[in-house]
Amino acid sequence: MFIGKSGAILLGYPGTTQDVDVYPRKDRENGRRIVAALKDLGFVLDNELSEEILRGKDFVQIKSGPFDIDLVFAPDGIENYSEARERMDTSSGFPVLNIRDIIASKRSANRPRDLVELPLLEAFRDVYENREK
Repeated sequence: MFIGKSGAILLGYPGTTQDVDVYPRKDRENGRRIVAALKDLGFVLDNELSEEILRGKDFVQIKSGPFDIDLVFAPDGIENYSEARERMDTSSGFPVLNIRDIIASKRSANRPRDLVELPLLEAFRDVYENREK
C-alpha cells in the first residue's frame, strides 16, 4: 500500500517527491515476494538488505534500483496494518493509505519537513473528501 507523500500524490495531491513510500504487510512470505519483485524491477539487493526486508525491519531504504523506495513496515501513527488496509483508498487504481492516515502518520513522525507539509495535506484532504465521485 502506498503511503506518505507518494501516496497522497497518487490521490491527486499537487506535490513532488523523490522516492516511493510503501507500507507492506510484515511477514516473511510477503518479504520473499517483495525481494523477488524488487529484483525483477532491477533493484540490486545485497544479503543484508534482503534480510532486512524478509524480517520486516521497521524502515528499509533502498537506493540501488531504477528509483528510490522506502519500505515502511511500521509507519509512525499507524497501529495496525489490517485496519489501515480496511481504510485504504483504491480510487486511483492503486492501493493507497487513506488520506487521513497519511496525515496522521506525518503528524506522528514530527519531522520538520512533514510539519511544513501538514497544512497543505489538510487542505488537500478537505478538497479530496468533498469531490464528486
